[in-house]
Amino acid sequence: MQEKIRIAVIYGSVRDGRMADTVVSWVKSQLSEWQAFAVDVIDPAGRDAEDEGAHDHKLNAADGFIVVTPEYNHSFPGALKSLIDSHFWEWQAKPVAFVSYGAASGGIRAVEQLRGVFAELHAVGLRDAVILPNVWSQFDEDGAMIEPERPSRAMKTLLARLQWWANALAHARQAHTYQEAVT
Repeated sequence: MQEKIRIAVIYGSVRDGRMADTVVSWVKSQLSEWQAFAVDVIDPAGRDAEDEGAHDHKLNAADGFIVVTPEYNHSFPGALKSLIDSHFWEWQAKPVAFVSYGAASGGIRAVEQLRGVFAELHAVGLRDAVILPNVWSQFDEDGAMIEPERPSRAMKTLLARLQWWANALAHARQAHTYQEAVT
């Protein structure tokens, strides 16, 4: 039996009353349909941390990442930048997928900036993403997506690509470490 692919779902927002809780819940429900994945959640607000090293362990153990981010002032949140910048080796030679949300743009400007940040960290940013424009009108008061067809199709594509990249890069890292490639 093949070992499950460890995916870390990363919250981008730490604001009180954040929409991230609703969006991450939807992402986790989509992931639960994929038997290939084992999921960890990383919340920079510290709401998931059992101890100070919880984020370090989850990032290091991950085979790939899904960053769930809002767009703040045409960019991504500072707490997300702090989490990203406080680690280096944990990102290398691993795929990163994006689920963004916001007003009319759906957070796409945040994703475009994150692609450059992760490229600098030697992570592989996936081209496929899930974009949720006008996010407040996409979920009902119970957190259920009102019209799930389009976002669910986009998520299936994203997860298929994430699975492919996570497997390919895990095999490459097992053959020899990414750091050994330059020696």
